[in-house]
Amino acid sequence: MAHTLTVNGTSHQVDLPAEVPLLWVLRDALNLTGTKYGCGVAACGACTVQIGGEAVRSCQVALADVWDEVTTIEGLGTPEALHRLQQAWIDHQVAQCGYCQSGQIMQAAALLAQVPSPTDAEIDDAMAGNLCRCGTYPRIRAAIRAAAQTQEG
Repeated sequence: MAHTLTVNGTSHQVDLPAEVPLLWVLRDALNLTGTKYGCGVAACGACTVQIGGEAVRSCQVALADVWDEVTTIEGLGTPEALHRLQQAWIDHQVAQCGYCQSGQIMQAAALLAQVPSPTDAEIDDAMAGNLCRCGTYPRIRAAIRAAAQTQEG
């Protein structure tokens, strides 16, 4: 069945079953591979994207249940004009293996959209569902704080 969805500002028509997870629509049908498969049960956060500005686990959202525009890591910034979080990630050398980072950044972007100047406790609470096997949590928190200050300044 054909479905229309808007991803990163572009309308797409995909002919896939309604129950296909958004993660696979993005990766396989639209070739947007920045969103990663981690666990498949919404426990790790590697597949985090935004739907209507809300951070969601794309492995658990069926194509038919996409209710608003989807934003992936590819739609957050560009190589020429990085999003302030992407720049903060670089400045604070957050990534080690990098696998979880697109999900981490998408979760952090949703947080900053809701809470422009989060406390450390708010950052920790918002990011708790995004796992990093490399353990870069202190750098993640520092990068989010830096991006929040960039937004303020």
